[in-house]
Amino acid sequence: MLALVFGLLYLVSGRAVSSQDVTGSRFVCNAIPPGAEPGCGYGPTGNRVQSSSPVEDELRNTIIQLRETILQQKETIVSQQGTIKELNSKLARCEAAADEMAQGKSRGQGSRRKEYGKNTMGDLPRDPGETIDQLGKTMQTLKGRLENLEQQSLRLPTTNSSGASALTPLPPELRELLRQRLGALETQLLRKVAELEEEKSQLYNETAAHRQRTESALNSLMERIAELEKSNNAFKSPEDFKVSLPLRTNYLYGRIKKSLPEMYAFTVCMWLKSSASPGIGTPFSYGVPGQANEIVLIEWGNNPIELLVNDKVAQLPLSVSDGRWHHICITWTTRDGFWEAYQDGERLGTGDNLAPWHPIKPGGVIILGQEQDIVGGRFDATQAFVGELTQFNMWDRVLRPVDIMGLANCSAYMPGNVVPWIDANVEVFGGASKAALEICEDRAFDS
Repeated sequence: MLALVFGLLYLVSGRAVSSQDVTGSRFVCNAIPPGAEPGCGYGPTGNRVQSSSPVEDELRNTIIQLRETILQQKETIVSQQGTIKELNSKLARCEAAADEMAQGKSRGQGSRRKEYGKNTMGDLPRDPGETIDQLGKTMQTLKGRLENLEQQSLRLPTTNSSGASALTPLPPELRELLRQRLGALETQLLRKVAELEEEKSQLYNETAAHRQRTESALNSLMERIAELEKSNNAFKSPEDFKVSLPLRTNYLYGRIKKSLPEMYAFTVCMWLKSSASPGIGTPFSYGVPGQANEIVLIEWGNNPIELLVNDKVAQLPLSVSDGRWHHICITWTTRDGFWEAYQDGERLGTGDNLAPWHPIKPGGVIILGQEQDIVGGRFDATQAFVGELTQFNMWDRVLRPVDIMGLANCSAYMPGNVVPWIDANVEVFGGASKAALEICEDRAFDS
């Protein structure tokens, strides 16, 4: 552009010299007063000298237009430099954000959460996924601005001789420089976008894997807790526990999960401890549809302990309400309805005609501590057992006296073949509880 101006000046001077040679006239150089237009001739008195030819006026106008064009191009270049600086600044901020995320990734999951808490760019969200999305949007916006700037920079506004706005092409050197610079910026932005997309994908995969590992660990922990609750490993062995029923209510009770098959004989044995008065209540009851009193052992009020089979009653010569542990066994057979009653290994009574030839019906519910008016419910608080019981076992046959003695003096261990006393087979409700107990050791200490 400057070369063009100097060429025009040289052309004006050449034409002036030619004019001097032809006409033989002389040019006088004087100082230009302030505010005067350059290129205009002035006489010694400061009065404007009229142009000698239309060509010189045209050249002067051209020089003025070129000067204005140069100033406008200078302002445009300054504006473009500011835009380029702004783009460089945002690119640096993007690089800083990417570096922060890379450092957070290398420090591990916990550190990564901490880095995400920092707002490394004032206009970005704190969540890593939102950060990467926002950076991608910013990159696309900057790319669009660069493309618009590149197209607008190829032609700059100028003013023609008539005062109208026009577009003047940039010099090739400046245009090529701008293209190179914009191309480099676009390449850097595209590279950063690709890196951020890759980082986003890695973070998503790591988050999904971490979530899956966490859910797997939680599931394993829940299963382990369920197993512990089910097996209650606080007991040394599954049978070393007791059920406590401390209050005479109609809502404290235990329940045996297993039911009974059809039986033509049975033996039921248990350890129990009670000092309730009057009567210890109902240590256990077995009800079936249509007969809630299929098998019941009860001491109600001032009556003796009674055995009910199919709602038929036999009184038993047992006494267990002294607050000490006692082992009791009851046997029964459908043949003639013969029964036996044992306390602490000794047979204290026998009888017959208790529901003779009646088979014990299957599919009922065994309740510890309550007498059933309907199957599995409608308990009466006055008939509730108050105390502790353990080692409740049932067999589908009549045990021999020697077997019963072995159970009573802890010299034999023989779980019931129909209902064994194990922790997993007993559940408690309403405030009843299970606690560890080794009955033989506790009984020896009690004695």
